[in-house]
Amino acid sequence: MHQLQPQPEVTTSLQLNYPSSSNLTDHLDRVQLAPWVNLQTEAQQVDWLILHFNHWFSHLNVTLVKGDFEPEYFPATSTSSAKIQFAHGFFNSALHEISHWTIAGEKRRLLPDLGYWYAPDGRTAEQQALFEQVEIKPQAIEWLFAHAFGRKFRVSLDNLTGDSGDGTSFKDNVFAQVQRYFNGEAKLPRDAKRFIECICICCREGKALELTEFTREMLD
Repeated sequence: MHQLQPQPEVTTSLQLNYPSSSNLTDHLDRVQLAPWVNLQTEAQQVDWLILHFNHWFSHLNVTLVKGDFEPEYFPATSTSSAKIQFAHGFFNSALHEISHWTIAGEKRRLLPDLGYWYAPDGRTAEQQALFEQVEIKPQAIEWLFAHAFGRKFRVSLDNLTGDSGDGTSFKDNVFAQVQRYFNGEAKLPRDAKRFIECICICCREGKALELTEFTREMLD
């Protein structure tokens, strides 16, 4: 999924460094879940992510599913839930697609692929600049997700055969966006906040993310 236009967002007024809620903890305790720390392979971690995401967001009638090909979003129908399909069973692809979904407003969630249009690999410098502009927030949120899981995050310029430059300014912008989420200058999307909170309960013994855990050098 590659979005090249702005979108309305579902946001929360709460900053990122929140305490975990007892109600959410009780909700998680009602499900039999494999401990994250015991998982050794990518496939096991992907299965864990699918199980947990689908439980955490069942109230929104959406499911996370593996895809054999490119990622895509399918809106809910009268007979099936909405589907966030990520590419080739890759964990990082799942986090990226979830980040796009958390940013999308309610109206976009009713549209195929969240109403995005695709500019394929091989973009010009002008097209790439637009791509990077609208990818700042999704990739900043993806970084928060990945770090909560204890995984390495790498920015994606997604333009292997085009003019994407060295990515320095894009990395600067992604890091600056993460800072804005922590200091309250930017509002974190509602469902991104819930996802991070759930991950922290399961994978960090409830310890919230802190800005000091993120540095610009981590993106190089």
